[in-house]
Amino acid sequence: MNRPRILIVEDEVKIASVLSDYFESHRFHVSVLYRGDHVLAFMKGQPLDLILLDLMLPGMDGISLCRDIRKTSRVPIIMLTARVEEADILLGLDLGADDYIVKPFSPREVVARAKAVLRRSGEEPLPRTLETGPFSLNTQSREVRIHKVLLKITPNEYGILKALMTAQGRVFHARNWWAWSRATNLKGITGPLTPI
Repeated sequence: MNRPRILIVEDEVKIASVLSDYFESHRFHVSVLYRGDHVLAFMKGQPLDLILLDLMLPGMDGISLCRDIRKTSRVPIIMLTARVEEADILLGLDLGADDYIVKPFSPREVVARAKAVLRRSGEEPLPRTLETGPFSLNTQSREVRIHKVLLKITPNEYGILKALMTAQGRVFHARNWWAWSRATNLKGITGPLTPI
């Protein structure tokens, strides 16, 4: 199983180092940036499962950065800040942050909240490649192969195959398939399914 990929955006080197060490000890793959204006370019080349985002950053503040990230990505964001005013917390959450942690904090609490946000968001990372029998499904590129030959499939077919591969051994009845796919926040299925 691949480790969850987390980006820590924090200009205080000591805090970034403590968080990085703590997340790595909990089997996260960690990247650290110290400036807000480097984040969007970094995200273009790196798939991420979670971002820890300081509010007060050089180059671009966390509020503006959160707003820009939300224009193109649903990656979970946890804001880190020394600001305790309710207006700041509400603004961060209104812009799309998934949680808000006030400094000083315990690194254990931050890891626990990160895991909870990943569970709630439905983005708890899957392995990058799912394999079942002759099928191979890449969850990042959305490519499906059978016997290593690339298949051309629709988004609905991809969503169904991904669901079946992540719930191996489970029997689905037509009457409860749609409810299950909604309850598990299944992405990729855009229309109703009818029994064959």
